[in-house]
Amino acid sequence: MEKHPGTVFIVDDDDAIRDSLKWLFQSRGYRVETHPSAEAFLGAYRGDTSGCLVLDVRMPGMSGLELYDILKERGVGLPVVFLSGHGDIPMAVSSLRKGAMDFIEKPFNDNELVDRVAESLRMDEERRRDEASRHAVAERLAQLTPRELEVMQLILAGKHNKVIADELRISMRTVEVHRSRILQKMGVRSAVELAQVVSVSDLPPAGPAPMEGPGH
Repeated sequence: MEKHPGTVFIVDDDDAIRDSLKWLFQSRGYRVETHPSAEAFLGAYRGDTSGCLVLDVRMPGMSGLELYDILKERGVGLPVVFLSGHGDIPMAVSSLRKGAMDFIEKPFNDNELVDRVAESLRMDEERRRDEASRHAVAERLAQLTPRELEVMQLILAGKHNKVIADELRISMRTVEVHRSRILQKMGVRSAVELAQVVSVSDLPPAGPAPMEGPGH
């Protein structure tokens, strides 16, 4: 049986529904965790665990919507598929506007639910990969000196070494040394590769895409 990445977290106060959903997803090759309440999930969830939250809307104590708001406030990007037996359309619209993946009414179609969760898991994997890439680039950028950052911005703006030297009032040789160190610290071999790496960071755009050529 194919194994899928991530974990399907099921939060529902109804024992029969929890057991049914657990069997459904485990039979399709998914790793599953179940919780009888929103409070139980909050007490057990580790923020570094990828997955999808299948969340009942109405539960004793903290509701599914209240749990979702708390997760949003804490910056937890776990995708959420809401389950509701009440057909509350305004509630559904509100949750979707806040970023929930879907709002599915009970009784639900098994295949439809599994498909939505599978899509959510793929999105969570992509999001986490993107975050990891941004973090790695941020760590490399943090190694650059203020002058190297300045030179890098001009490189990314497509400026030749001579132009950079004139603008910063430093020698061509100094620009070449800075360029070499920048490429080394960023783990790239060219201005084009540098632009590709920096594009996933939060660094403001520097201008036109860099062009390779004499003087670079």
